[in-house]
Amino acid sequence: RSSEERRARPYGLLKPTALGKIPGRFLLHQEALPHLPVPPLQQTLDRYLQMLQPIISEEELNHTQELVAEFRKPGGVGERLQKGLERRAKKTENWLSDWWLKTAYLEYRLPVVVHSSPGVVLPKQDFLDRQGQLRFAAKLIEGILDFKTMIDNETLPVEYMGGKPLCMNQYYQILSSCRIPGPKRDSIVNYAKGKKQSRHITVVHNFQFFELDVYNSDGSPLTTDQLFIQLEKIWNTSLQTNKEPIGILTTNHRNSWAKAYNNLLKDKTNKESVRTIEKSICTVCLDAPMPRVSEDIYKSRVAAQMLHGGGSRWNSGNRWFDKTLQFIIAEDGSCGLVYEHAPSEGPPIVALLDHIVEYTKKPELVRSPMIPLPMPKKLRFNITPEIKNDIEKAKQNLNIMVEDLDVKVMVFHQFGKTFPKSEKISPDAFIQLALQLAYYRMYGHACATYESASLRMFRLGRTDTIRSTSVDSLKFVQSMDNPDKSDQEKADLLRRATQAHREYTDMAIRGNAIDRHLLGLKLQAIEDLVSMPELFMDTAYAVAMHFNLSTSQVPAKTDCVMCFGPVVPDGYGVCYNPMDEHINFAISAFNSCADTNAARMAHYLEKALLDMRILLQSTPKSKL
Repeated sequence: RSSEERRARPYGLLKPTALGKIPGRFLLHQEALPHLPVPPLQQTLDRYLQMLQPIISEEELNHTQELVAEFRKPGGVGERLQKGLERRAKKTENWLSDWWLKTAYLEYRLPVVVHSSPGVVLPKQDFLDRQGQLRFAAKLIEGILDFKTMIDNETLPVEYMGGKPLCMNQYYQILSSCRIPGPKRDSIVNYAKGKKQSRHITVVHNFQFFELDVYNSDGSPLTTDQLFIQLEKIWNTSLQTNKEPIGILTTNHRNSWAKAYNNLLKDKTNKESVRTIEKSICTVCLDAPMPRVSEDIYKSRVAAQMLHGGGSRWNSGNRWFDKTLQFIIAEDGSCGLVYEHAPSEGPPIVALLDHIVEYTKKPELVRSPMIPLPMPKKLRFNITPEIKNDIEKAKQNLNIMVEDLDVKVMVFHQFGKTFPKSEKISPDAFIQLALQLAYYRMYGHACATYESASLRMFRLGRTDTIRSTSVDSLKFVQSMDNPDKSDQEKADLLRRATQAHREYTDMAIRGNAIDRHLLGLKLQAIEDLVSMPELFMDTAYAVAMHFNLSTSQVPAKTDCVMCFGPVVPDGYGVCYNPMDEHINFAISAFNSCADTNAARMAHYLEKALLDMRILLQSTPKSKL
């Protein structure tokens, strides 16, 4: 099973009995987890050369072999950096996590919109009017608070992968947290712990922000009925549609936003409003309806709405993109969420989502006594000409991004994960190999491919990279359309390639992949103020890090799909949720790149999946 697939028992079924707070249960669990290992240097260098084989020319490979030989000499620079990493591992909880948070997220200067924050498309809800929209929103908020209780009481069921307990830390980072822009590096604030715990959520409607207290004075969460009444009050006091979209500022390049942020916070009212948003448990965005589209492109349009809001004239101003969690509910039944990626990976977000979706299906039990509730507080902003100018610039930049993003949601209906399982093949490996085949057929060569692998077996573990392009995957994709190869040979190569993917995955989740280790060696060199080793200045290294395919399997019980933008200008972002009898894919590309096209990739991917099934069905299972 894939790295991110082993989820604990379904959340809904594992409601821990209300034991109240068990002191330090979470801490005890965390302290029992192993530390992330630093892989052996020679092993990583051997695997690095192996990984380069299918993606660079022989000539480049020869050059890199020389650099590796230099780097790995006894007593050489490689050994020195390795020792530095090993020392770091001894004195930290996780040698990688701080570095990764900074390099992958907080120091990344491109906008979080499209470039970093993933969206999730939920199945279309059956309401068609404001009443239904607010009713659903109220129920959803109640579900969030129900999950929050498990986090607060530390009664979240621990997840397991291959029988090993996983780090649960990310769950404690996703609520009541927010990213804060900085001139060179952002930071994250978290108000989940301590005396001043968040008691409110932020609701946005028509670009207007509200503070909605979601707990009664006795500490009990508001019921759906109470929340519905409060949401109606919010709706009725934010009917003007001509307000300045202050939230659009969060879509800008991080340096520009940091400048505008400091400018915005000079005013006391603005500062209070911004702090209220930052401290809230999460944000709920009540979106204006988007233009109607035909059924076949509806899901793709919703994916775009979740990722960026559709542009400044639609719902992009109805967000605060620095907020870790934003749930989006539109009047026409489209809904989902967008999350700021720094604190967490997809699986904890999806586990929360699965819990909420199950919760919204439950019948309401208690009719709440209607104590009159205070009016939710509208957050005020004083817009100076300078801030107005910042908003205009942010709008322009955002609209360019919106026009540039090409996103396609494809529901592959011919089969789901049941088929590869029936052939004793890992569904994730099968899908990844189909992606390799699709890419090879489109471009005539393989490319560097990134698939995220969970490191949550380790304390504070985040991810490492599964390199899906291998010597074995290339052999298979080259054979597939070769008339000289028999079907049996092709099927054997297919099985061998999926087996190789399975092995790389197992290696990665055990902390033995190469990408984070190489990054660690590079960052160690920077920290030691030694000159950058040639190995990292090499073209091969640049090619290896240029991921034309950036992929992730995010399985969910809910029939949803996560989506994210490409990580390079000429690449694809591919996210998928394999269900039993179908597979949900979200594929993204940039329109500004003439060579990439999301719909074309979807078409080739569909063909690859079908061709691989036909191949396996036409050949007996081999002796492999």
